[in-house]
Amino acid sequence: MSNTTVYIGLGSNLANPVEQLNTALQSIDKITSTKLVKVSSFYGSKPLGPQDQPDFVNAVCQIQTGLSAFELLEKLQKIEIEQGRIKKRHWGERLIDLDILLFADEVIHSEHLTIPHSQITFRDFVLIPLAEIAPGLVIPEFGNIQNLINTLDESYLIALSH
Repeated sequence: MSNTTVYIGLGSNLANPVEQLNTALQSIDKITSTKLVKVSSFYGSKPLGPQDQPDFVNAVCQIQTGLSAFELLEKLQKIEIEQGRIKKRHWGERLIDLDILLFADEVIHSEHLTIPHSQITFRDFVLIPLAEIAPGLVIPEFGNIQNLINTLDESYLIALSH
């Protein structure tokens, strides 16, 4: 197995979100040629889009994988489907959302995958848990994670136990 370090964002706001994240983490750890290394605390956050939906629970995990970014994307999408994810509306409620945030120091801009994640610098529910498990991280094209956190307008995260 190759030793590519990858960070994945997890989110849910339906059907016991903490349980949904824990189930997804177990599934991620079972992906071929992949090992779950670290998991951030779980955080409660307000929805980004429509406010007529429950609050989200978010976390970030670090894995080591021998898969390519596109192979990993396929595996994560399969986990989402197996957990029952259905996209109803943009930024809407979801059972589980798994996003590749960073894939080593690679920069990928394709139709199906953008790494670093296109919204990574604007989302407290990504940056804060990411900094928790990788405090000195430098995000390709964007810079030091702590500097990015310092530029956030405000944060409404609530640390949860999991």
